[in-house]
Amino acid sequence: MQHVYAVVLAGGRGSRLYQLTDRRAKPALPFAGKLNIIDFALSNCVNSGIRRVGVLTQYKAQSLIRHIERGWGFLQSALGEFIDVVPAQQQLDERWYSGTANAVWQNLEIVREARPEYVLVLAGDHVYKMDYARLLADHITAGADATVACIEVPLDQARGFGVMSVDADDRITAFTEKPAQPQALPGKPDQALASMGIYVFGTEFLCAKLAADAADPDSRHDFGHDVIPRLVAGGHHVLAHRFTESCVNMVGNKPYWRDVGTVDAFWEANIDLTHVVPELNLYDDEWPILSLQRQVPPAKFVFDDEGRRGMAMDSLISGGCIVSGATVRRSILFSKVRVAEASLVEDSVILPNVQIGRRVVLKRAIVDKGCVLPDGFRAGLNLDEDRARFHVSPRGVVLITPDMLAAPRPGEPPAHALPATDEDSAAMPLSPLSL
Repeated sequence: MQHVYAVVLAGGRGSRLYQLTDRRAKPALPFAGKLNIIDFALSNCVNSGIRRVGVLTQYKAQSLIRHIERGWGFLQSALGEFIDVVPAQQQLDERWYSGTANAVWQNLEIVREARPEYVLVLAGDHVYKMDYARLLADHITAGADATVACIEVPLDQARGFGVMSVDADDRITAFTEKPAQPQALPGKPDQALASMGIYVFGTEFLCAKLAADAADPDSRHDFGHDVIPRLVAGGHHVLAHRFTESCVNMVGNKPYWRDVGTVDAFWEANIDLTHVVPELNLYDDEWPILSLQRQVPPAKFVFDDEGRRGMAMDSLISGGCIVSGATVRRSILFSKVRVAEASLVEDSVILPNVQIGRRVVLKRAIVDKGCVLPDGFRAGLNLDEDRARFHVSPRGVVLITPDMLAAPRPGEPPAHALPATDEDSAAMPLSPLSL
């Protein structure tokens, strides 16, 4: 593993997350109370023994850069360990990255500096736990030119993936990116074999193939659309590595892997963590998910009077939170969330630094970082009313962001500036003292 260099592609916006990615790249999106999505790929690298990593950024990358610089500085550079954050720099011409292959092509000099024997290409926006050492072992044992990690997905969802066919030795015989009519697996008419966007190449082989791709004016310069199908069509040995062989988090006989690329998928993956036995195991000491450890005080629950009791059930409450005479049920509160008296938060995901006033009711909601919800605020009770102001997902999850709150309804002042009654004036604005 000391001869491997990992390239993490972390420049995507994730447009299906709507306003959640207006100000951040998808890999920088908070997840599970104290993590960011990119922490999974980086933790997999470190746990697998890969300590030389380059993270390629592009879209609104500042929060992602800050997170990696502050949270991943524990590697020992004296031992040749590092995580380089590489902003898009128009290395070869005046264009930004035009595809995943072009992103690596533009940064080949950085890869060559590490002098690796193998290059591992990863997506930085998926939630999963994988031992990349097993993936590399399969690649080397098979003598493959390239290896693609794959997972079985329902046939009706396979249109959003690269879909492959394989022979008895798991050599890929056909590969189509996002096909209109995906090919089902033999003997499994309701399943397809889909690419996870994880690739292994020998360094020199990769450099040669990226040079050929860059010279092709008809290419989209993307691994899934162009490079992998061209390798398969050209007779190269392209191996399919089954995720079941390297997954560290099996759910029954199925490996855990989530693309939290929609509002509903993001909400579902977070809310699953509140279950008694969640599908994603974050309590595994042998394969920890590492992240920035913020210096905040412990979570606090105050008041124990009837009708005024601070409590949380089936929930994840992060450090720095204060639940003051309020009820939190089946929800996740990220760091430094304040919930004031007589409020109810159910089935909701509350991102960091949110202030929730008195008598607020939230059900099936995602509240973005920095929102201030005034006294009496309600969301998730009447979706028709919510749609007039917020984003409502197909499954009825209400997404609330600071910009949405700042845009008033006709005849109404902005939500963060709503006047408080005399009774509630002490609670606006919210602060640790007023709670």
